[in-house]
Amino acid sequence: MARISDETRTRNEQAIRAAMDRMLRGELPPGGKCDLKTLAAEAGVTRTGFYPKKNRDGTERPGPYQHLGEEFERRLRALQDAGEVPDPRTAQIERLKAEVAQLKDRVAARDAALRELEDFRVQAVSRLAAQHEEITRLRGQVAQAGEAGNVRRLAGAGDRTAPFGSCS
Repeated sequence: MARISDETRTRNEQAIRAAMDRMLRGELPPGGKCDLKTLAAEAGVTRTGFYPKKNRDGTERPGPYQHLGEEFERRLRALQDAGEVPDPRTAQIERLKAEVAQLKDRVAARDAALRELEDFRVQAVSRLAAQHEEITRLRGQVAQAGEAGNVRRLAGAGDRTAPFGSCS
C-alpha cells in the first residue's frame, strides 16, 4: 500500500475531526451509528487507518489515524458517562432495556400473585369438599336417627310458605 503525503494526511485528519464533531453532536447519517466504521465513512478514509499495523518484522506500529480513533472513543465514552447519548438508536436501546426489565419485574410479580391465588383456590375447593362430605355424613346420621324417632327434622326450603303480602 502506498504511503500518503503529509498534505493528504493533514486533510484526512481535518475531515475526521469534522466528522467526529458532527457525530458527537448527534448528526448521524441515515443508517449510521456512532462508531469508527461510520466515522471513517463520513470522513472518506478507510477504517483500517484507525487500527494498529504490523511491520514486516512482526512489530506493531500505530495506524495513521489511530490517535483520532482513540480520541473519538474517549469523547464518546465521556458523553455517555455524562448521560448524553449522541446516537438515538443507542438511547432507544437503553430505554427499551429499562422497559423490558420493568416488564419482567411486573410479570414476575403477577406470576407470584397467580401462584398465591391458585393456592387459595385449591384450599377453598378442599374446604368445600370437606364441608360437603360433613353435610352428607350428617344427613345420613339424621336419616338413621329419624328412623329411631329421637331426631326432629327442621322445615326445609320446600316446606316453607311465604307470608301473606311477601315479595318472594
